[in-house]
Order: sequence, then C-alpha cells, then structure tokens
Amino acid sequence: MKKFAGMFRSTWCGAQRFRGLEFLRRLGWAGVFIVVAIGSVLSCSGIGMPSLEEQERHVRDNELLLHELTPRAFVGAWGAPTYQHAEFMQFFGMKDDSLIPRSRLASGEPPRGWEVRIEAGDALFLAYPDHGWLVVFFEERLVYREALTAAQLHELGRSWQHEDKFRSRFEVPAAP
Repeated sequence: MKKFAGMFRSTWCGAQRFRGLEFLRRLGWAGVFIVVAIGSVLSCSGIGMPSLEEQERHVRDNELLLHELTPRAFVGAWGAPTYQHAEFMQFFGMKDDSLIPRSRLASGEPPRGWEVRIEAGDALFLAYPDHGWLVVFFEERLVYREALTAAQLHELGRSWQHEDKFRSRFEVPAAP
C-alpha cells in the first residue's frame, strides 16, 4: 500500500507546478477571452516581419528574403510589376522552407529536395523583367523567387495575359 501512496504523492507534486495558472480557471469565460485576445494581438501584429521601409531596402539591395517580404515592399521599391498574375495554386514545400509553385515545374515532376509537404491557396505572381526576377507570394509573404532573363519573363507574362482572356469569373481569385 505504501508503494501506491508514493506514486500519488509524486503525481500531486507534479500538478503543483501548474497551480500558477489556477487564476485563469477561476476567471472562467473572462480567462478564455483574455487568452484569445492576447493570442490575436500577437498573431496579427506581424511579429517577425520587418517594417515596410526595411523590406523595401532589402528589395532595393536585391536581398529577396523568403517569408520576410510582402508585395507592397516590391511595389514600393521597384514600382508596379510589368506583369502580375493571381491564381489558386498548389505549392511543394522544400527543406529550405521555400514553396515551389506547381506551375514552375514540368508536368508530373516533383522538385528535387521535396519534403512531402504541400500547401494550396491563392498565389500572387509578380514578374519584373527589368530586374530579372519572378517573385511569388502566398498569404502575403514571399515564398518563391526565380532569376530569369527579361525574354523569359516577357514570355511568361504574355502567357498569363493569354490565359486571362479565357478565364471565367469563377476562376479569378477574390480581391483582398
């Protein structure tokens, strides 16, 4: 019997560590509201995102950092893109945390280094032939960049314009 008593005592001591959170339980719904409010503020405050001015400086310096740049930074630094395109897209998650759009791969081919992670959603493609970059955004963050020649970017932009002629209003992503 003493053996069981010792087991319960160690469990009780382990529970003592969480006694500091007892006040949240006593607050009931008010405690839930406090936790949700704090979580919302932290998630919406853009923690980890540099300021717009700092993002624009990175773009001007050609430091295209994944997950740290927004489309506004590119437009602010380089001006409006020569071509832009938006569509629902599947992305392949890579080990370096980049996301490769399905449209940038040969049909049926997975990318090298694919980590068996797939994301999907509305993607924004911006093509800047004068700077030599195709940049792709998912959830308002840069997730893919590819250096291409001006001729390749113009060809890609013209193909987007041609595709857009035949898109139905159901295929066009909703405006933010």
